Amino acid sequence: MTETTPIRVALVDDQSLFRAGIRMLISSQPDLEFVGEAGNGVDGVQMAAAVRPDVILMDIRMPVMDGIEATEQILRAADARGEQPPRIVVLTTFDLDESATRAIRGGASGFLLKDADPEFLLASIRTVHAGSSVIAAAATRELFEHFDRRVAAREATPESFGTLTSRERDIFLLAARGLSNSEIAAGEYLSEATVKTHISRILAKLALRDRVQLVVFAFQHRLTEGD
Repeated sequence: MTETTPIRVALVDDQSLFRAGIRMLISSQPDLEFVGEAGNGVDGVQMAAAVRPDVILMDIRMPVMDGIEATEQILRAADARGEQPPRIVVLTTFDLDESATRAIRGGASGFLLKDADPEFLLASIRTVHAGSSVIAAAATRELFEHFDRRVAAREATPESFGTLTSRERDIFLLAARGLSNSEIAAGEYLSEATVKTHISRILAKLALRDRVQLVVFAFQHRLTEGD
């Protein structure tokens, strides 16, 4: 039996007691490795470049630089180096939080409440590392509907959207509305495996990391209006 490589996890948060608790929790798991921490966004960007974690837990509200700007800088730096960027999960104290919406738009793969159960936090790290988003697309859609309707300007739809087949475009719109693979499969009379394949192709064609970023793309270009 071969051993799997532990998931490398880092934390950026300005509360030292919270960092200590998370460090102990992650270090207690055989499949996780705690590789770094920082107390503000600036130090977080430097730490991420130095230790190259797989997953970063990122507080939103911090001194010096907040988690939103840190998230954007970390992802830009990884792209500039030609590396696989870390998955970033932002930590917030409010369920419907405009800052969480901004962080997701900036590239985060979801958000967690800071008072989430330890088991849920650990499961979320594993889920996001496997390539899924921490929060469902439906929850992402709810966030954007709650905070983003004020945005009047519609960004021009990228040419890449035109490369989708008609079937892929239909599935894109269903996924952007928050439907799960099983719900899309039932409604379109497809197998879940077929839907999963379509979603993977859509993400690849649009250069998106996950379904959360698919919802962001749809809202940025107002592709869900009128549904």
